[in-house]
Amino acid sequence: MGCGMAFACSGNMHKFIFLFLILCALGCKNTSSLKEDTTITPRDISITAQEAYNDLFLDSTDMEQFLAQHQLNDTLSRRLRSFYNARNYQYAWFNSSGLTEQGKGFWNLQEYIHAHTPDTVRITADLIKTMDRFYTDATLSIQAKSASVKNTELYLSLLLMEYAMHHIEEGYIRREAIESFIPKRKENVLILAKSFIDAHHAKGKQYSDVNPAFARLMPYVEKYHSISTGGGWPEVTGKPTDFSPGNSNPHIQALIQRLRIDEYISGTDSITTLNTEVQDAIKKFESAHGLTPTGKVSASLLQVLNVPADVRLKQLLINLDRMQWMIQQPAGKLLIVNIPEFVLHVKDGDEEVFQMDVVVGKEAHHTTLFTGDLNQVVFSPYWNIPPGILQNEILPAMEKDKNYLAEKNMEIVSNEGSIPVIRQLPGPSNALGKVKFLFPNKFNIYFHDTPAKDLFKKDLRAFSHGCIRLSDPAKLAAWLLKEEAGWDAKNITEAMNKGTEQTVVLKEKVPVCITYYTAWVDENNVLRFAPDIYKHDEVMMKRRFL
Repeated sequence: MGCGMAFACSGNMHKFIFLFLILCALGCKNTSSLKEDTTITPRDISITAQEAYNDLFLDSTDMEQFLAQHQLNDTLSRRLRSFYNARNYQYAWFNSSGLTEQGKGFWNLQEYIHAHTPDTVRITADLIKTMDRFYTDATLSIQAKSASVKNTELYLSLLLMEYAMHHIEEGYIRREAIESFIPKRKENVLILAKSFIDAHHAKGKQYSDVNPAFARLMPYVEKYHSISTGGGWPEVTGKPTDFSPGNSNPHIQALIQRLRIDEYISGTDSITTLNTEVQDAIKKFESAHGLTPTGKVSASLLQVLNVPADVRLKQLLINLDRMQWMIQQPAGKLLIVNIPEFVLHVKDGDEEVFQMDVVVGKEAHHTTLFTGDLNQVVFSPYWNIPPGILQNEILPAMEKDKNYLAEKNMEIVSNEGSIPVIRQLPGPSNALGKVKFLFPNKFNIYFHDTPAKDLFKKDLRAFSHGCIRLSDPAKLAAWLLKEEAGWDAKNITEAMNKGTEQTVVLKEKVPVCITYYTAWVDENNVLRFAPDIYKHDEVMMKRRFL
């Protein structure tokens, strides 16, 4: 996975390449040879509410009021009018459920720019406060007529226009390319995939230069487009007991055909029984789809086998879109967690140093997607219990059992306010285990150890309240502190077991990228799929495709 699956953040924070501009390969030219484009895209009234990608629409007068209020120059005004004309004035960054995936991805990038180049004057404290509210409050009802929503929507588009026009060293982004960044209407999956394929063939090298992960996934878009147009693969029916090794029956024949179409069985030999070659193919399929490789047909394997080819094609296109919104620059240390994969990838430049299994937030407590900087390692940590867990779990338990705090090694820090402040003391029963890793963020998400080691044996590991539990935190601590004086393996073990909290501030921050990829190509050029644990793909498929 690593940079190949997701992206790489730079150790040099003064240079950024943003992959939402990957489609600039369709229209980049050097500013010195490009005349100012004074054209305004006509309004596309063919985009109806029924087929639009989004379910919220602006009024054109909202745009004109915004332009007048901010006294934008002619170029920016033309670009914004064109951008919304091309989408028939549907929102780009919000829908009735809140910020869209594109809205969250774009704002994450803007915040990261601002954190490392704070002279980005457009990103004000008021904007950050407003976006924090939109980003973190899942209960907000988004109304198209809300002045706050309208102004924030248009301001985000202004940020996009300014960045595309003035902050790309490699060239000038054409008007048409900017207008294609955000989907405008629902489309037939086969037609959309063909447009990606044609564009990739026309500009393949430029795509690869900007985003190798995107380039690696494109051949599989072609493959699954071909399979889908050819009718897909057969349904594998039957029960697990119908797939005994050495047997031959219609269920096994369908399984063999399914694996052959998807190229897990190669060659032209006629296989009629569930032999060792088929079992090896099953293991490869299981591994590529996030299942423990057993070579046996289980109910969960049958479920994954029977996902239709065109649904897999939709999944590939959705993940291509996600890849366009990531930061890319393979330099220095980097930590990537791909939530659906349940894996932390530890990278140094282009090299993946190691990876480890993780436990992520359960569905009710989604681990948030963002980019940050790890700057502290805390040994033998206290667990300062968050208000939500305190009110919903700890306080009710205290009412039932007067000895609950003592039994859980917890203490009341303060009784002031509406609810007490409670923390769990360092020790073997501490929910954070023996070490935690901090990358300050508004979501209060961090990495930590856990005493619940059995959870790492499961294929699906979404159990936490939102933080990310590590299967081998001592290994990560050793890697982060290898250049820090006095932190060899012995001292790390002692600090983890000391029972007294100790914080180590890193000399150099390490970027942390939390991603949500359900389809990607790993370093061995194997197409990998992961379960859509938070139903993000499901939501996107309904919005994106006819």
